[in-house]
Amino acid sequence: MLRQLYNALWYPALPLALALSGACGDPATRRARMGIAWTRDGAAPLADPRIWAHAASVGDVGALRAVLTALLRERPETTLLVTTMTAAGREAARRAIPAARAHLLAPLDCRRALGPFLDALRPTLMLIAETELWPNYFIESRRAGARIAIVNGRISERAFGRYRYVRPLLCEALACADFVLAQTEEDARRFLALGAPESRVKVTGNTKFDLESLNAAPLRPELQAFASGCPLLVAGSTAPGEEQVVLDAWRELCARFDAIALALAPRHLERVAEVEGLLRAARIEYTKASALGATAAATSRVLLLDTMGELRSIYGRAAVAFVGGSLMPGRGGQSLAEPAAAGVPTLFGPFHESQREIASALLEARAGTVVRDAAELAQAVTAFMTNESERRAAGHRARVVVERMAGGVGATLMHLRPLISVA
Repeated sequence: MLRQLYNALWYPALPLALALSGACGDPATRRARMGIAWTRDGAAPLADPRIWAHAASVGDVGALRAVLTALLRERPETTLLVTTMTAAGREAARRAIPAARAHLLAPLDCRRALGPFLDALRPTLMLIAETELWPNYFIESRRAGARIAIVNGRISERAFGRYRYVRPLLCEALACADFVLAQTEEDARRFLALGAPESRVKVTGNTKFDLESLNAAPLRPELQAFASGCPLLVAGSTAPGEEQVVLDAWRELCARFDAIALALAPRHLERVAEVEGLLRAARIEYTKASALGATAAATSRVLLLDTMGELRSIYGRAAVAFVGGSLMPGRGGQSLAEPAAAGVPTLFGPFHESQREIASALLEARAGTVVRDAAELAQAVTAFMTNESERRAAGHRARVVVERMAGGVGATLMHLRPLISVA
């Protein structure tokens, strides 16, 4: 009954959903949201297996990257389509999974949009990353003959509270999944509480802890020159309100240390202009990463990272890292594995529920520290900067934490291989 109501509500809601998903005035986005942005090349049949991999945005692409890379290595003939909810996620997918046949904005979760998309692809396997529990994605893909798996599955306490209101609808959707591959035992319990069949829920760990995919590419020479000048604090994936905290801490650090550099990387690049405003208001000289060309050099000790795909590399040059999305409730924290894998002491805020497992491990290993405000951030950085041996030891312990947590990709692949073995 709830699914019939859900589908019925899509008819009056469709214009609003298209507007909210960026389709107004953009025919290409509208075609993508309506499931008609991609069609088969001519009449030639697509190679099997055919995989549809879906992620919400940049972070979820990271959960799929190592898994899809391994599957393509084993089955290079695979036809792979990757969809994301955001344009930033699509760009991240293009960089992280270049072998995919197409990288598209995802169709809306209504049958009118999913029908053309599924008819064109006829997927053998559909992979859903983390928390993307769109009911029709599951139900209509199963109806089209696809096997289905949730990869790196997680449900935060906040999301679980919302999902319980539509449990009958999600129960029907989760019953379509061949596997729900959860990150932790707690995530598994929440999937079970929402109606996932017990025999199909497996705890496989976090696929983002794959060491091969966490290893960063070398820095381009211009960034390398900036990062080599003096000890570097990297504030990565910051959210609104957090840049001001970082800048306040930066002022304290500059008073304590003659030489220290800052790389500030907002989570979403569309906020770069906003962050520039904060820097100008604070009268802090800065250089944008995009301005560091072949002949340009950094003119300050502050770098605003306004380019895609370079944060992971610059973490490798950090003396200390702060990871954002964690100082205020509602975001759950961004990836702690990236700086930790680079062997960097990692600081983060108290609201890190999406990173709970690795945060606990870093704290237990004395490789990470919780900071709540500018004073605590400056204090934590100072503690590492004035004790070089402990800073290096903490960075080593952070790397060991990630190495011990690796293995999620292998466990995930063990369950996925049988789902495409018939292809």
